[in-house]
Amino acid sequence: MKKREPISHIMTKSVITVNQNDDLKNVVEKLKANSIRHIPVVNGKEVVGIISRTDINRLTFGALFDGQDGADEAILEMLTIPQVMTAKPKTVSSDLIIRDLAEIFVKEEFHAAPVVDKGELKGIVTTTDVLKYFLEENY
Repeated sequence: MKKREPISHIMTKSVITVNQNDDLKNVVEKLKANSIRHIPVVNGKEVVGIISRTDINRLTFGALFDGQDGADEAILEMLTIPQVMTAKPKTVSSDLIIRDLAEIFVKEEFHAAPVVDKGELKGIVTTTDVLKYFLEENY
């Protein structure tokens, strides 16, 4: 296993984002359409938050599932992205070593981190990315 490999090798570089002024319905649509679990929330180029599928599921009966539209529409229209997002999420730089990121995920108990270099969003890295990397390196 390469001991000092940076997360830039495993992060997703083409990041799907939402603006903090978008509606929550837009978040749900992007999560579904792109089969992703986390979306950074931006204000210009600055990462101001992150929203996960779990955050949405806590609010709704099934916005992420088909056929559950009625009740969930009302909930999604009542709330704003800043009310639901995790504000000021932990970010990491692209040169962080993968093993160090794994330790952060274990200690901090979250599953995704926006990758920010010089104040600009460059990617996103998740626990799934880390697990895939370790599996590929060990098998």
